[in-house]
Amino acid sequence: MGTTPSPTFRRRRLAKKLKAIRKSTGMTLAEAALALYKQPSALSRIEKGRAKADVHLVRSMMDLYDVRDDELIELALQAAKPGWWVRYGIRDRGYIGLETEATEVLSSQLVYIPGLLQTEAYMRALFASGKVKRTKKQLDNDVAARLYRQRRITDEDSALRLHAIIDESALRKLVGGRKIMRDQLDHVVMMAEVDNVTVQVLPDALGAHDGMDGAFTILRFAEEQDSDFMYVEYTTGSIHVEKDDEVAEGKLVFDGLCEQALSPKDSVALIERVAAQL
Repeated sequence: MGTTPSPTFRRRRLAKKLKAIRKSTGMTLAEAALALYKQPSALSRIEKGRAKADVHLVRSMMDLYDVRDDELIELALQAAKPGWWVRYGIRDRGYIGLETEATEVLSSQLVYIPGLLQTEAYMRALFASGKVKRTKKQLDNDVAARLYRQRRITDEDSALRLHAIIDESALRKLVGGRKIMRDQLDHVVMMAEVDNVTVQVLPDALGAHDGMDGAFTILRFAEEQDSDFMYVEYTTGSIHVEKDDEVAEGKLVFDGLCEQALSPKDSVALIERVAAQL
């Protein structure tokens, strides 16, 4: 996968540090923005990691806050570099860059197989049927990027842990036809045997469950300073949840789904039965 740092991840870490330093000085956002010749809204976006802070601005901030931290400069430089996804023509809105440096993914999916477990044929069928109409090149790029992300699962140096909870309805939805779906389910069974992958299924017999409000993903990181991140997609966009209390609530929901779902062993058995029926 390479060792190039994710600019999105670095921007997020830089943002948290800049905000913490400002608050430690007792300066309000408005006071700091005025001194830096910035609009408060612009500085707020920087402190939330939604906008870049170039090296010159970071140096001005260190002067204003009377601190010297060379890591801030290095983070700003790394955050300015393009991420690996750029070569696929993808505009990252936060998730891909953070997943690139996450150590664990907790994924709850209702209507389709999680992206990190999809076969190429399944993802092509899924992309082709989506609301976004892609050219052949765009489709090929999106598929290639997702396949690239999947390599983290079996990466010897930085294997990504994946815990996927899948509603049984996603197993039975014929994305791409019977053969594609059968191959997809066989692939999930195979991936479930990987040490750092856990797959659980929420059976139809369970009825209503805690995850019915919608799919979501939680990313976790190695360093304590990098707090968990929750990602929720909806029809026209996505929500990035970073408030600790809200992410904690999401984690509680995920833990509850783990208890409601079949065990990993029984989940694989159900997936095999569904595949055999196709």
